[in-house]
Amino acid sequence: MHQNTDKAPSLFGNRFLQTVLLSNVLLQIGIWVRNFSILLYIADKTNNNPYAISLISVAEFAPIFVFSFIGGTFADRWRPKRTMIWCDLLSAVSVFVVLLMIQFGSWQSVFLVTFISAILSQFSQPSSMRLFKQHVAEEQLQQGMALFQSLMAIFMVLGPMLGTFTYSTFGLKTSIAVMGVAFLLSALILVRLPKDKEEQRPEVMKGQFRKEFNEGFRYVWQSPVLRTLGAVFILAGLAVGIAQALGLFIVTERLGQPKEFLQYILMVNGAAMLIGGGIVAVFAKKVAPQLLLAVGMLVGAICTVIVGYSTSVPLTLIVQFVNGLVFPCIHIGISTMILKWSHQSIVGRVNGVLSPMFIGTMVISMSFAGTLKDAYPLVTIYTGAGILFILGAFVMIPIMRQKEPDMSEGTSQS
Repeated sequence: MHQNTDKAPSLFGNRFLQTVLLSNVLLQIGIWVRNFSILLYIADKTNNNPYAISLISVAEFAPIFVFSFIGGTFADRWRPKRTMIWCDLLSAVSVFVVLLMIQFGSWQSVFLVTFISAILSQFSQPSSMRLFKQHVAEEQLQQGMALFQSLMAIFMVLGPMLGTFTYSTFGLKTSIAVMGVAFLLSALILVRLPKDKEEQRPEVMKGQFRKEFNEGFRYVWQSPVLRTLGAVFILAGLAVGIAQALGLFIVTERLGQPKEFLQYILMVNGAAMLIGGGIVAVFAKKVAPQLLLAVGMLVGAICTVIVGYSTSVPLTLIVQFVNGLVFPCIHIGISTMILKWSHQSIVGRVNGVLSPMFIGTMVISMSFAGTLKDAYPLVTIYTGAGILFILGAFVMIPIMRQKEPDMSEGTSQS
């Protein structure tokens, strides 16, 4: 692994991190404008047809199932900087093509914007993880992940307002143009990334996509830590999917508030995530990622159960704030563990194997949430989601004291 052997530069002085953070700001602007402008446009166009609205989520999440494994494998074969730039450029091109199609009357093509962007992200995101592994010192990985978590939290607060304002003020076509420009600018910013390092690939491995594809699954299965992380992903995905899908009913049934009140809960949660990300960034070096993840899961369990029981608006808001405060522990813990327990040459495939476990189970539980709501009271459902979080924390007990392996040679596991 190519890590700095001399004294590592400060985190904010790292050119790679500066570039990727700025690129992510532009991508987040494009993504949030995309999500809300398309959602509001489809709702207006179809008179709130639930089937049409649900297709937006299908367009966003379906590519993750299909392309995450493939994207992770190709990300390990291709040059990561070039891959990221091309993905952003192709996203921008697809946006402007869709804009032309809408101009000629094909409004249904808006689904393509989300679908194509989601596919390309499955190639770009693992490439970013590879570069993170190359260009950020080992002792700064967790702090770097905390910065990314803070950025996401900022846009969880500002994103919905930005997307709604852009669509309401300027309409769909301008909103789509904003997306395209954001993706294009991101590609230009990524040109600043350090040049891709030439890596010697064994001749026998060239062209053997299936072998490399299977190697990602084998690598995860042979690592006790990564295998355990997969189980945590599944349990957390099931719990998060249920809680997200039924959040509106917590607002209307348990709190007796209008559905619009949900935005305030999301804003409180996002603001807390921002603060939590900053706190974790300060203490990240001193805390093992396993402990971060376990604490996040346990506190998430308690908060989920209380939200299910609460009929008090102030109590629910306080609990949502606490939940948002510790959520970065889950995200940062998971990301850091993937980076520390995966060799640079295979980190894309490891990410491609593990990520769909969370997204897949989340979407499955979201699809069953309505049926559960018909059969059981919210208190019971949210208690069940809390138990899933607790199980996820308990699953981690055997790996709590594991030390990260030496990645200086090959792709061997410890």
